[in-house]
Amino acid sequence: MDGCDTVSKLFWTKTQQRDAAVAMREKDFGIWNPISWKEYGERAKHAGLGLKSLGLERGDVVSIISENLPEWLYTDMGTLGVGGVTNGIYTTDSAKQVEYIVNDSRTRFFFAENEEQLDKILLTRASCPSLVKIIVYDMEGLLRFHDPQVISFDELLRLGAAHEQSHPGLWEYEIGSAKPHDLAVLIYTSGTTGPPKGAMISHRNIIYHISNAEVFCESSAGDELLSFLPLCHIAERKFSVFYPLKTGAVINFIESLDTVPENAREVAPTWFFAVPRIWEKFYSDITIKMSDATLVGKAAYNAAISIGKARALRGLAGEAVPLYLNAAFWIADKLILNNLKTYLGLRRTRILGTGAAPISPDLIVWYLALGLEMREIYGQTENTGISTVMPRRKKLGTVGVALPNTEVALSPQREILVRGPHVFLGYLNNESKTSETVIDGWLHTGDIGEIDDDGYVKITDRMKDIIVTAGGKNITPSEIENQLKFSPFISDAVVIGDKRKYLSCLIMIDHDNVVKYAQDRAVPFTNYASLCAAKEVRDLINGEIEKVNKNFARVETIKRFALIDQLLTAEDDELTPTMKLKRKFVNEKYMSLIDAMYDERN
Repeated sequence: MDGCDTVSKLFWTKTQQRDAAVAMREKDFGIWNPISWKEYGERAKHAGLGLKSLGLERGDVVSIISENLPEWLYTDMGTLGVGGVTNGIYTTDSAKQVEYIVNDSRTRFFFAENEEQLDKILLTRASCPSLVKIIVYDMEGLLRFHDPQVISFDELLRLGAAHEQSHPGLWEYEIGSAKPHDLAVLIYTSGTTGPPKGAMISHRNIIYHISNAEVFCESSAGDELLSFLPLCHIAERKFSVFYPLKTGAVINFIESLDTVPENAREVAPTWFFAVPRIWEKFYSDITIKMSDATLVGKAAYNAAISIGKARALRGLAGEAVPLYLNAAFWIADKLILNNLKTYLGLRRTRILGTGAAPISPDLIVWYLALGLEMREIYGQTENTGISTVMPRRKKLGTVGVALPNTEVALSPQREILVRGPHVFLGYLNNESKTSETVIDGWLHTGDIGEIDDDGYVKITDRMKDIIVTAGGKNITPSEIENQLKFSPFISDAVVIGDKRKYLSCLIMIDHDNVVKYAQDRAVPFTNYASLCAAKEVRDLINGEIEKVNKNFARVETIKRFALIDQLLTAEDDELTPTMKLKRKFVNEKYMSLIDAMYDERN
């Protein structure tokens, strides 16, 4: 990439070239404050050299537990610059989980965002023998706190600046010493099937993706993006850290998860990557608002969306869009659709990206009807995040075609196999699992699917998630679940039925939308559990399930359902950090609820 074979070389080259251009923005006291590429480079350099002054050696692991902040990026690029390995930890992880990851990775330097995250490592550091130093970004509430192992990030930068003075040329030497196959990043999987595994990502893996960034997001002058998904997830790391090294897009850090809609409207990102749960939430928000609109407003919205869908479906079918339909869409966009896009913060967005979980094709059509280009991507941490991308010629129900220099094939069991420069180095401290996952260079994804004659890949389901009913029928639950999640009242769903007589389903309701539904109809409830128990709410969800049942064969329909009557957050064991229900965990924890759905007496 631009003559650079490591991330650290590319980073330093770009900071020198772009100099005073804006690299990122952070909102403070209501103002979006710019940070230049020069400042980005200097702070990263001083963070890296500060670590060197504290004894960091090439290959040492540096862990970060923080929400998305400029300091995250300074630490990331600074660590890579001096030959360290960066590892992100989810802020929702418990002290016990932090202890496991720190010890498994043999972390030597630990960065904590604030007092809350600092407490987690202080509780467990006695059991973490590799730990040398703890650095804190935000010292609010810690001014009187003194601990010989803990320093502030500002102090680290001062140490780095002093180390540069006493060791001139060290930063450039360390950057030049990196090799493409060196370990650069550790990404711990979310642990849906056991303890998290540390996926080892090399400089070469990342450079391959950076060099192919244009396949997904064609860059343009003035590009803006919003950074809000966890940076320890490979997808957000690519879009907020690695891709801007090539594209020069400005990274805007949200204030908090609660302010994502407001920040999106302020920034108006030109390309926007999110997991399906976010796109479902945006759609639900519009749907619920339209239910409260006047008759004229509802009619205008329905007409505009119908025109947009007609135009989108013509394009999906590869047909030319008639002049009258383009003209009608232009009017609908000016009068209705553009207002919706402005409300969602998508008025300038050229490309919407979705990945990390399956998405309903109907939802993609809705965004296309708004006049937005939505592209689904497919990949895992183990292939550095992306293997296939949906091109402009879309085939709904597929995840697109392979990236350049990437091979995709099917095993005899129809498991999707991937081979290319992005396949990871393996799992840290787990050679047996690595040898099961990568065989003769082929990454075994654990997904089953199909590949058509044009190379479009369709994901059918996870191999371990296939349901075989008592009658011997093989059923893939993900398609049913995706259609259920298209409802504005259903946040997530897990279809049950393995070795059972029929399919049932555990439902997690969309709290905000169902609360509004209940309030509008004067349904009495006192808390989340009583809301889920209300007959009117159960009737609502039953109606949503029956709508979906009409799209499937009788053996694939949901016969009974139960509502998870706990309001779950990312801190709960049932959910991954990207807010997906853990199928195996849910099956075990709610076994009594599941058994009740198959009790003939009920």
